[in-house]
Amino acid sequence: MDIMKEIEEHINNNAVIIFMKGTSERPLCGFSAIAVKALIACSENFVSVDILANPEIRAALPVYGDWPIFPQVWANGQLIGDGDIISELNQNGELKVIISAAVKSAATKQTKASTIPVPLEDAVSAFVSSQQNLRAKAC
Repeated sequence: MDIMKEIEEHINNNAVIIFMKGTSERPLCGFSAIAVKALIACSENFVSVDILANPEIRAALPVYGDWPIFPQVWANGQLIGDGDIISELNQNGELKVIISAAVKSAATKQTKASTIPVPLEDAVSAFVSSQQNLRAKAC
C-alpha cells in the first residue's frame, strides 16, 4: 500500500491519533510525553503510532500534513498540532472539547478503527511507570 494512503487510513479511521516517538505507554521524547499526558487528561481513548518503528510514516507524514514537527495529534481527520500546541490547548481547556467532539463524531459515524485504541487505564498506568523510570535514571 502507498504510504500516503496508509497515513490517510490511520487518520480517517481513528477519532484521535498521535504520531509520536515511542508509544503512549512509553514515550521516547519529552514532547511526545507531554502530548500523551494531555491526551490522557481528556479521558478519551486514542491511538498512537510509533514513528521510530515506522520510518516510512516518519518521512511522509510531514509532507502529508504540511507540518514538520513531531509529535502530531490528529482529531476527526484534522491536524491539531504538535506537543507545544497540544500542551497549550490542554492548559486553556480547548483540547478536551476538541477531543470529545472528535470521539463523539466518530461514534456517530460508527467509524471502524484500523488499529486497537489504547485503553485509558493502560495508557495512564504505562505513562506513569515510564515517567518514574525516567526520573530514576535522571537522579
